[in-house]
Amino acid sequence: YLNEQEIKSYIPCDEKEVKAKDGTRKTVRHAVISSLLFFQSNDEGAQNVQKELNNRVIVYTQQRDGKKKPARIPKHQMDIFILVSSSGEQGLEYFTADDRKFHEGEHVEVIDGPFKGAEGYIHRIKGNRRLIVSIEGVCAVATAYIPQPLLKKI
Repeated sequence: YLNEQEIKSYIPCDEKEVKAKDGTRKTVRHAVISSLLFFQSNDEGAQNVQKELNNRVIVYTQQRDGKKKPARIPKHQMDIFILVSSSGEQGLEYFTADDRKFHEGEHVEVIDGPFKGAEGYIHRIKGNRRLIVSIEGVCAVATAYIPQPLLKKI
């Protein structure tokens, strides 16, 4: 439906090489966060998508002007999330809820490497300092370790 309506969408996916029953290998893509789809739209368009898909889609909402309206994700925030989650780098870890701890720590920008241009917060996870990029109230992704020289304090 989204493609037919020419609505830009994004599903964070991971690729894994798997062995098929006949012994061949193939690459399979799967969503890294079950049932999560982002699409670009205005308020009315988001409500139409939900209606057209017979409420099989739950549109995240937030209070604006005293009414529940579809949640807006700033373009810059979405671009950074797509940069990190579509990098193909190993060691990414996803979180389905926005935890306040992801906004603790040093606010940084990556100045080189595969995540160049990404902004987020440095947080220690499983003993490693990692960059956390989050979409408030929706999800977060943690990179693998990024060396200090590649980070610039914001």
